[in-house]
Amino acid sequence: MATLDPLPPTIPHAAMAAAARWGAAPAVIERGETWTFAELWHRSRAAASALLTRGIAAGDRVAVWAPNSREWIVAAIAVMTCGATVVTLNTRLKGREAGDILRRTSTRLLFTVEGFLGIDYPALIADQDLPDLAHVVLLDTGFDAFVAGGRGADDPAVDDALAAIDADTVSDILFTSGTTGSPKGVLMTYGRVLPQAAVWIANTRLTEGDRYLIVNPFFHSFGMKVGWVACLLSGATAVPMPQFDTEQAIALIERERVTFMPGPPTIFQMLLAELDRRRWDCSSLRGGTTGAATVPPALVDRIRTDLGMVDLITAYGMTECVNITTCVPGDSAETIAQTCGAAFPGNEVRVADDAGNEVPRGEAGEVLVRGTGVMLGYLDDPVATAEAIDPQGWLHTGDIGTMDARGYLRITDRKKDLYISGGFNVYPAEVEKLLAEHPAIAMSAVVGVPDERLGEVGRAFVVLRPGASLSEAELLAWARANMANYKVPRSFAFVADLPRNAAGKVLKTELRSG
Repeated sequence: MATLDPLPPTIPHAAMAAAARWGAAPAVIERGETWTFAELWHRSRAAASALLTRGIAAGDRVAVWAPNSREWIVAAIAVMTCGATVVTLNTRLKGREAGDILRRTSTRLLFTVEGFLGIDYPALIADQDLPDLAHVVLLDTGFDAFVAGGRGADDPAVDDALAAIDADTVSDILFTSGTTGSPKGVLMTYGRVLPQAAVWIANTRLTEGDRYLIVNPFFHSFGMKVGWVACLLSGATAVPMPQFDTEQAIALIERERVTFMPGPPTIFQMLLAELDRRRWDCSSLRGGTTGAATVPPALVDRIRTDLGMVDLITAYGMTECVNITTCVPGDSAETIAQTCGAAFPGNEVRVADDAGNEVPRGEAGEVLVRGTGVMLGYLDDPVATAEAIDPQGWLHTGDIGTMDARGYLRITDRKKDLYISGGFNVYPAEVEKLLAEHPAIAMSAVVGVPDERLGEVGRAFVVLRPGASLSEAELLAWARANMANYKVPRSFAFVADLPRNAAGKVLKTELRSG
């Protein structure tokens, strides 16, 4: 299997090694154009020079708030080459949410776009107080001009910056919502990221010559770390999609001979539905991964037989540890549908009681993981870091599961209060915090309720301030303007008070059942 050996110390070193090993091979295909590995590294160096010219230095934070694109990859590699840290922002965030992350990370420069889905991202943060943000660069209209402002790919300052980074350098800060109500920044180093990508590559059999359709957003650890970074390590070609569209995906699969494609079950269901309507050419497909929702065994069978993805697997991970468990190619449809697989190589996984002791196989407990891929910690939050990672190095995922005699894990319950809407994790505490900023709201409680299309959606129980008036339509419009769409509750109930226990804690079980 074609992977870089020895494993490069950092992502920029991986891009450089890929250019040396597979220079003329296609690295990225997008908008009908192909960039080779040599060209990708050349463009990344030139962009790094432009960043250095504008004063970006080791330890700085540079954010990317944009959909999947070849420029996204170049920008990220360039930032890392300078010794700076990439901060990723979800493209669904609104200005208030993005501003909070940009402030907390002291971001110096922001790469973004103004034309994705008709959204002008710079306009969303125009009213935000961002004292550290010195530059905003548009990837869709201003990136070439930005790069031209540097000294070019041969700038010796790029070599000096590259020589100063190593496996212990902080590579990225990805934000994950937290039960405290405020998103937490997950600090990762190259020494944590690259070994995780390498074991994922070995397990999925991703290799040189594969065409990898990357629908998973680059701002997520999946789309980035086992997405385009995995392509750099394996010699596979990245085929990025800014958002999933069935017809566009089929056109890319057919035209570019896509071989590998991860995604949630709904994506495969849509592709199969189109296959039922008309014959399209899926003969190039051979593998992928799914998960993040229940996967019926019958769907696994159809993905393997009708779409030809014989190497389909499911896996389980999180921002704080990209890979935790995985199935392997050849596992039965029932195993892939009903479990998350066993521990990835290099990981220890246990199901434990509240004291951290492993429970007998088949009994439920919290899923803990220990290994090289566990995060360095949360940004500026030692208390939350200590709560998440115990003194023995075990990351407490907050997920409840059982483990069978084979060591295969089954998740039986999710993190406290969390619900998944359309594949996105939604933490009610974060939505409640945002709702609390509305001047008419005294308090709120958000729960997930079943939804046929999205799995679950939010329902908010709202207590208004004395004398305040607010309609459901008005609150819905305000929520849509101030939070990412997947966080917006789909219904609101105005109540005089919230049910509580003797300690004053809101009883969300009563709200769910009521």
